[in-house]
Amino acid sequence: MIGNNLQSAVPGRVVNSARKQRILTFLMVVGPGLIVMEADNDAGAVSTYTQAGAQYGTHLLWVLLLLLPICYFVQEMVARLGIVTGEGHAAMIYRRFGSWWGTFSLIDLQVANFLTLVTEFAAISLAMSKLGVSPLIAVPLSAVALIGLVFTGSYLRWERIVIGLCLLDVAWFVMAGICAPHWKDAAIHTVVPNLPKGPISSSLVFMIIAIVGTTIAPWQLFFQQSCVADKRLRMSDLKFARWDTMLGAIFTILVGGAMILVGDAAYRHQIPFSDPAQMAADLAPSVGPFVKNALLLMMVNAAVLGTTAISLSSAWAYGEVKGWPHSLHRKFKEAPGFYIVYGACVFGAAAVVLIPKVPLQLVIVSVQVLAGLMLPSAIIFLQLMLNDRQLLGDEYVNRPWNNWVNWIIITVLFLLSLLLGAQVALPNLFPAS
Repeated sequence: MIGNNLQSAVPGRVVNSARKQRILTFLMVVGPGLIVMEADNDAGAVSTYTQAGAQYGTHLLWVLLLLLPICYFVQEMVARLGIVTGEGHAAMIYRRFGSWWGTFSLIDLQVANFLTLVTEFAAISLAMSKLGVSPLIAVPLSAVALIGLVFTGSYLRWERIVIGLCLLDVAWFVMAGICAPHWKDAAIHTVVPNLPKGPISSSLVFMIIAIVGTTIAPWQLFFQQSCVADKRLRMSDLKFARWDTMLGAIFTILVGGAMILVGDAAYRHQIPFSDPAQMAADLAPSVGPFVKNALLLMMVNAAVLGTTAISLSSAWAYGEVKGWPHSLHRKFKEAPGFYIVYGACVFGAAAVVLIPKVPLQLVIVSVQVLAGLMLPSAIIFLQLMLNDRQLLGDEYVNRPWNNWVNWIIITVLFLLSLLLGAQVALPNLFPAS
């Protein structure tokens, strides 16, 4: 649909050049893939990646490189399913697997999403405290601003603002450069899998699983498919949606790597890690005030991106299941249930963070591990739907190589989940540190 409306998209102007037409089509399609990827570099990602760098230097960069194709293959399937069916992920699970599994997946999503939203506001609280703003002011104001971002009844306005927030993450590259890492070591550790010296510890296993959990999260499957459906992309847009997803995956992994490099500065200066906000303050004497302030502001930016995307994935999923109007194209009075669910997610998570003495950093990293544990079951639903010829037809079902790749991904994720379960059941399986 989008690809066929270039003449009407720019009134009074006809695009005759095929190249310009492709560029304009891509610019109109771009959004869901970039947003779903970069929004996953949320507050939890900032905490997890900087902690990985602060505790292990650049040794875990290779994990991110391995996750790059996984990010793309998983989200490409989501985009394909959304474009071909025109429906969101929750609706498709209900239709394909029935109400029992549909309810299971919805509850699974809502629990994980709410806990993740708590981590977003936890990061806002930590960062704004270091900037001299009380959490009692910063957290409620952030919640109100996030409500205002969505309650406009305009998908396009929301998308443009959020893409702008995504592009602000180039600041991480600047911070990484200022921190002056050992670039040769970083390059080697990116392409050659390796582990820090010493025995494999429980904290190292926990961190690797947290990196996987924060790089690919269950909410992403629901968000991108619903976003594609809400944007009303069609089969002719699939090629550009794939490019959107690929560029988003590359940008996200690069930003994640930059976060690890910023954390590596704390590792090289032997600064103990408690949370990224404290790390920013501790790094200031070594790398200057710009990195401190930029890191804190990027924590807030990451939390805002994560909150709006995760809350929307919950609202879209709930609206699809309930049969409510559920679109950013509609005003509040046209889709009250959709907007109320979004608002309840935002305000509920903000309220939890204001509870005194909540261990915010522990909550943040633990939620990333939980996401890693829940991901395999979510991908299995996706894999089964992408092999349903009745649903997608011969042209859009997975090819054999798709299935080989996806089952390898699922197997690896299950093994990581079993490893974490073994670690919890047998605390002495790995050394403590």
